[in-house]
Amino acid sequence: MSGKLKEVRERMKSVKSTQQITKAMKMVSAAKLRKATDSIVQIRPYADKLKEILTHILTNLEGNINVSFGNTREVENALIVVVTSNRGLCGAFNTNIIKDAIKLIEGKYATQRSSGNLHILPIGKKGNDIFKRKYSDCTIINDYVDLFKDLSFDHTSIVPQLIMDAFEASTYDVVQVVYGQFKNAGTQFPVTVQYLPVPKIKGKEKKKRLADYIFEPDKDSLLETLIPSILKIQFQKFLLDTHASEHGARMTAMDKATENAEELMKELRINYNKARQEAITSELSEIVGGAAALEG
Repeated sequence: MSGKLKEVRERMKSVKSTQQITKAMKMVSAAKLRKATDSIVQIRPYADKLKEILTHILTNLEGNINVSFGNTREVENALIVVVTSNRGLCGAFNTNIIKDAIKLIEGKYATQRSSGNLHILPIGKKGNDIFKRKYSDCTIINDYVDLFKDLSFDHTSIVPQLIMDAFEASTYDVVQVVYGQFKNAGTQFPVTVQYLPVPKIKGKEKKKRLADYIFEPDKDSLLETLIPSILKIQFQKFLLDTHASEHGARMTAMDKATENAEELMKELRINYNKARQEAITSELSEIVGGAAALEG
């Protein structure tokens, strides 16, 4: 019986220790989430409006000016950028992003993969570990796995610039980005967007939203600076969205883990008290039995 009590005590000690860790991780993620939320909330309206402007400009200029970032080509070479976190313990956050990326790889771009023309650029160690192991038949560009170590615009803008240069050089005919979009601390979901070429407005919607733009100083020099800047800001939004989503998912996961640990502790306390009561009852029975034997 004493062995059973010792086993329950050891389990209680282990669960309590784990609970302290999950509580600490929750607090750390909550602190980081506040800062990450501020960043994405500030950039999102700006980035979304710039994206709308970019889409309108490229749609309206179709056929009037040579803007390579809006030109659609036959897809021979494709690049998929997958943005995940560097660390785990954040529920199904990374798994959901990776699942969406796998759908692209094995579905929409299966032909490019079979011909050896599919490239994957993972940002974040979790995605890199999976794709390096699972897709050896694809070209894995793992030079920017640790991009999250410094999320300053000057540092991160190197990647979208390289992607734009490669697209202009026809190294890639299409670029897709899979990332985690942040809604709130409890809700994050994977999103797949076509980064290049920039999608244009089509059909009836195009007629409704067609606008006449006035360019100063001149159209060519303005677009040469404006379009790359907008695309870099879009890429920064992908990173900040994923960064905030990671901490939101981890905070939620650690909060749930702490609650589960508390529930387990309650069960273990009940089991411990039962085992202790059984031990006391057994000892009393032995004492009574011994006393009765002496009297006899």
